[in-house]
Amino acid sequence: MPSAHPAALSFRPAVETDVPELVVLVESAYRGDASRAGWTTEADYLDGQRTDPEGVRQIIEAPDGVLLVVERAGELVACCQLEHRGDHAYFGMFAVRPGLQGGGLGKEVLAEAERRARERWGAKEMRMTVVNVREELIAYYERRGYRRTGELSPFPYGDERFGIPLRTDLAFELLVKPL
Repeated sequence: MPSAHPAALSFRPAVETDVPELVVLVESAYRGDASRAGWTTEADYLDGQRTDPEGVRQIIEAPDGVLLVVERAGELVACCQLEHRGDHAYFGMFAVRPGLQGGGLGKEVLAEAERRARERWGAKEMRMTVVNVREELIAYYERRGYRRTGELSPFPYGDERFGIPLRTDLAFELLVKPL
């Protein structure tokens, strides 16, 4: 049984040499049959890719943000994006290795991301967008203090860099949490 508090996690900014492994991690957490080993899969809603090397590089190189690599015993187990946006921070590209989901690792990564945004940037709020039909995932964030705003932004239909939609009702909903 996985520990509720995974031990010996280390957090560091991603670098160029991490790009291939990060793409594999994100893809495995969200797309295709491999993603079905965890509970964060989007395979029923989206086909195609979740990200690509160029998308990961853009996040790594962003001047107002960081892509955190999370390792345990030298092995990449999770990642997340943090971006400083004035009085708030944006949280994105959150991925936990599918076989490790459900054991508290994601909760610990999210808490560390919130701590960093608050302490390093003085962020008063964390924001994220989640595909609106992902009720189980939205409920996960609600249990951690995020609230649904009802504010929707369009899904980028026709831009396969973000996947191939299997439904016509996809949008992104803004979730927020005071820090």
